[in-house]
Order: sequence, then structure tokens, then C-alpha cells
Amino acid sequence: MILEIFPNPNPDRDYHIHMEIPEFTCLCPKTSQPDFATLYLDYIPNETCIELKSLKLYIVSYRSKGAFHEAVTNLILDDLIAATQPRFMRLTAKFYVRGGIFTNVVAEHRMDGWEPRPLVDLSRFEPQSNIR
Repeated sequence: MILEIFPNPNPDRDYHIHMEIPEFTCLCPKTSQPDFATLYLDYIPNETCIELKSLKLYIVSYRSKGAFHEAVTNLILDDLIAATQPRFMRLTAKFYVRGGIFTNVVAEHRMDGWEPRPLVDLSRFEPQSNIR
């Protein structure tokens, strides 16, 4: 499955793209039973961004594949990195309960030399109501 990309419309700016993919399915390699997960993709693009339709088709391609949670999370991240070469990317896979155990797998990539800018906290500057 080919992951399509498009040029980053603002390559000079660090900005955060967040995607939630609530219908991820693969097969347990031991039992062949379906495993369900919600994937959370967070990335800061470099020169390219992920095209959403191709991402959807790529994700759906796992429905008939057997994979351990740890392996499939890292494989998906590796494929996304190869396609986009992001400044930063994190994939969080939250698998639903199986045998009384929830599994969360978090895998990250950081481009060599890239450092995030400090977080700006504006919560202390929230407007105060003048109504008494």
C-alpha cells in the first residue's frame, strides 16, 4: 500500500498535526482473532504531509494481517516516517481489552538535530469576567 504525501503548506513553521483513527483492526498472530485499537498520530511535518485517503487505505490493509501490538505499531510508524520524513512523529496505539489486559504502545521518532520549541502556556492570561 502506497502512502501518498503532499507538500507542507508551511514548511518554515513547526505546527502539530493530530489524527485519531478509531477503527484500526489487525489479527492476533497466535489466535487469528481480531484485535481492535484506536491509533493516535501526532506529528510535526517537515517538507511533506500525509494524504488522508491513502492513510485510510493503508490502515485498512492491516485488517487481514497477523501482528503483535508492539510490532504493528512500530511498523506503521516506520512506514509513515519513510513516507514523510517528519521533524517529529509519535504513534500511540490503544488496543482494546484482550484477556483482561489493555495494551498501549507508544513509538516516537525525532529528526536528527530537531528540538521542539518551548511550550507557551497562556492559561494564566485567560480573561477575567467584569460581571459582578
